[in-house]
Amino acid sequence: MQVNITGRHTEITDALRDYAEGKIRKMERYGSKANEANVILSVEKYRHIAEISLNLNGFIITAKEETEEMYSSIDKALDKIERQVRRYKEKLTDHKVSPDTKRRNIQPDSSPIHKENLPRIIEKRKVVIKPMLPEEAIMQMETQKMNFYLFADPSNEKVKVIYKREDGNVGLIEPVY
Repeated sequence: MQVNITGRHTEITDALRDYAEGKIRKMERYGSKANEANVILSVEKYRHIAEISLNLNGFIITAKEETEEMYSSIDKALDKIERQVRRYKEKLTDHKVSPDTKRRNIQPDSSPIHKENLPRIIEKRKVVIKPMLPEEAIMQMETQKMNFYLFADPSNEKVKVIYKREDGNVGLIEPVY
């Protein structure tokens, strides 16, 4: 797993780097096939902020925590990541169809969806949508290492989405009003 550690308004010491990397590498004990982990450590006055994102084969898990000490911020953010990874793994195993069901060609239970089974919104972000051509949006998506990018088409000022496809190409979503 590749671990990228970035410091904003702070210098990353070797001890801090080793601590963060060691803690993130322990996530592998959950059997998670994490490709990449990005850690952003920042200091604003007396607030030490740790923002961690973990890429699990295209599924990105993020956590942000702030305390008065950087080490505890890292610990708390990784606790959140750990809970999310466990929840993600449980959902993967819960949705698997048993081999017996496949053999008899029987559909799994189609029980009504309960509110506790729905995913929760854990983070909200406000996005400034800028007018740009689709080619520029692709470049922005690549430089920000995102799987999708929202932009406004300058020709008709409609919001569109550029996204990465599994085959390595790029898709474009154009809403119809």
